[in-house]
Amino acid sequence: MDAGIIRERLRKLRDAMQENGIDFYLIPSSDYHNSEYAAPFFQVRAYFSGFTGSSGTLLVSREEAGLWTDGRYFVQAARQLKDTGITLYKMMVPGEPTVLEYLKDRMPEGSVLGFDGRTLAAETGVEYAKELQGKNVKFRYDKDLAAELWEDRPALPCTKAFVLPEDISGKPYLVKSTEVRAKMREYGTEVLFLAKLDDICWLTNLRAADVACNPVLLSYLLLTMDHAYLFVQPDALTDEVRAYCKENGITVMDYEKTVAHISGYAPTGNVLFDRSNVSYTVFTVLRQITLNRGHKLINRPNPTLLLKACKNETELAHTRETYLADSAVLTEFLYWAKHHAAGLTEFEIAQKIDGMRAEMPGFLDLSFDTIAGYGENGAIVHYKPEQETAARAEAKGFLLVDSGGNFKTGTTDVTRTIVLGELTEEMKKHFTLVCAAMLRLAEAKFPEGCTGRNLDTYAREVLWAEGLDYQHGTGHGIGFVLNVHEGPQNIRWKTAATQPDTPLQKGMLVSDEPGIYIEGSHGIRTENILEVREWKETEHGKFLCFAPLTYAPIDPEAIDPAYLSAKDKEALNRYHERVYELIAPRLKDAEIREWLKEVTRPL
Repeated sequence: MDAGIIRERLRKLRDAMQENGIDFYLIPSSDYHNSEYAAPFFQVRAYFSGFTGSSGTLLVSREEAGLWTDGRYFVQAARQLKDTGITLYKMMVPGEPTVLEYLKDRMPEGSVLGFDGRTLAAETGVEYAKELQGKNVKFRYDKDLAAELWEDRPALPCTKAFVLPEDISGKPYLVKSTEVRAKMREYGTEVLFLAKLDDICWLTNLRAADVACNPVLLSYLLLTMDHAYLFVQPDALTDEVRAYCKENGITVMDYEKTVAHISGYAPTGNVLFDRSNVSYTVFTVLRQITLNRGHKLINRPNPTLLLKACKNETELAHTRETYLADSAVLTEFLYWAKHHAAGLTEFEIAQKIDGMRAEMPGFLDLSFDTIAGYGENGAIVHYKPEQETAARAEAKGFLLVDSGGNFKTGTTDVTRTIVLGELTEEMKKHFTLVCAAMLRLAEAKFPEGCTGRNLDTYAREVLWAEGLDYQHGTGHGIGFVLNVHEGPQNIRWKTAATQPDTPLQKGMLVSDEPGIYIEGSHGIRTENILEVREWKETEHGKFLCFAPLTYAPIDPEAIDPAYLSAKDKEALNRYHERVYELIAPRLKDAEIREWLKEVTRPL
C-alpha cells in the first residue's frame, strides 16, 4: 500500500484522538475473542499501518507511531512500514522496548491511553493498568475510533452454523458439558464464561465460517451447572441448529447484546474465566457482577482447552485418514511443481495447490492462507503472495510452500521446500540440516510429563551446532475441524506467561517444523504433523513417542548425506519407505507413482 495513504490515515486518527482527549491510542491485531486470525471487519491495525501480518500491535501518539511484531514478520514489516512514519520494534530482541516499556517511558503523568476494550485481552489490560498506575494514566477503553474513520469498513462476518455429527466429533455436547462442569466444581466455581471461539465450537459441536480459515462461529457462551446461554448472531442460526440447541438445553441469545446481558446477570456462585482469552471490556463487567454478589472471579485456563487438545479415538481415526488423503494430494502437487512451477508466479503456484485441495471430499476451506515463497521470499516466514506483486519462479533455487485445509473430518498443515534447479552448496547444507532437525524431533522418545520446552532442542541442536537458528517455535497444536494453531501444547524453548508449559499427552497433535531463513537469499522449512502416542512403560515410568500423520516426500535433490548422521539416514529412509507404502496406492497416475518410487528410494 502507498505510504502516503497510511500517513493520511494516521493524521485523521490523531485528529480523532485530539477530539476525544486521547494521548496514546493502542490497536492490537485481535477480534473480540482474541482469535489469531481476524476477519476483515477487525483488521484495524492493518488499515492504519499497512502491515498485513497476522500478529502485531500499533501504538500511535500525537507525534510518533510504533509497530511491534515478532520474528516471523521482521522482513515483511520493514517493507510494508517503509516511509509511513511508523517505527518497527522487534519483539523479543535484546535492546528493543516492549509496548509496555515504551508506554512507561513515554506517557506523561495523567495522560490518557485509548483502545477498543473489546479487542484487547484482559490479561494485557490488567498488566497495563498495574504498571501504569504510578503515572496516574487513565484508560478510555470504550473508543473504537475505526468506527468513525474507516469508510467502507467490511461488515461483521455472519455465516450459517452447522452441527458436527457425533460420528465425526466422537463425543456429544451433553458428555462434553458434563466433563467441563466437573472441572468447574474442581475449581470451586459454578459459572463459566467462554469467549474463545474454538473452545465454544468444540464444546457445542457447532461450526461455521465466521473467521477465514477457521470454521468457527462468532459467539460467547455462559455455562452454569444446569444450563447454557449461547450468544450468536440470529442470522447464523438454521432451523437445524435452533432445534439442536433446544434439544440440548442451550438457550440462544443475541450476540450484540452479550455485554448488556452479562451486566445484568446475577451469578449464584464464583465465576470462572480465562483472562488471556476474554476481552478487557468483558473482564470489567464480570469483575463488577461478581463483586456485587459477593462472589469471586476465578482466573484459570478454560477447562475446555486441555479436553479439546487430547483428541478422542473417533477424532484421531478421522484425522489419520484425512492426513493420508491430504498427503496424496500434496504428493501430486510436488510432482507438478517440480515439472511446471518454474515460469509461474508464486500466486499462480498457491492457486494450484489451493485448487487441488478444494476438489478433495469434505473440503470446507483452507486452514490458513497458503505460503508460496520463491527464492528470497521464502525467508519471510509467513509470506503471502499477492497477485500484483508475486515473484516469478525460475528454474533454480528453492520454492517453499506451506499449506493446509479444513475438512469435515480434520484440519491439515504441511510445509515442503522444493528444488526447482541449481543450488549452492550452502543451500544443500541448510536443507539437509533442516531435514535432520525435523527427523530428530519426530524420532524422540520421552517420559510422560515432558513439555514442548523439554523437547525443542531435539530439533534445534543440529542447527545450533552450526551457529544457525530460526525465530519461531518448532511446533504448535492442531485442531480438529477447527483452528490450525491450537494450544495449550507447543514445542518451543522460549516461553511467556501467556504460553505456559503444558505436558504432552496421548492424543495431542503437534507440528514439527524447523527452518532456516537467510534474508535476501532463501528460506527452508520442512513440516510434518505428529500424533502423540504411548510408547511403553518400564520401571522408570510411562514413555511417549510421536507418530507422523504427514506422509509426503522430502526433496532428495537437496540432501547432502555428509550432513546426516547414520541415525538420520536410517530415519529418512524409514520415513520415505512408509511414504511410498501408504501414498503410492492412492495415486491414480502411474507416472507420478513411478516418480514417487524414485524420490523415496533409500539413500
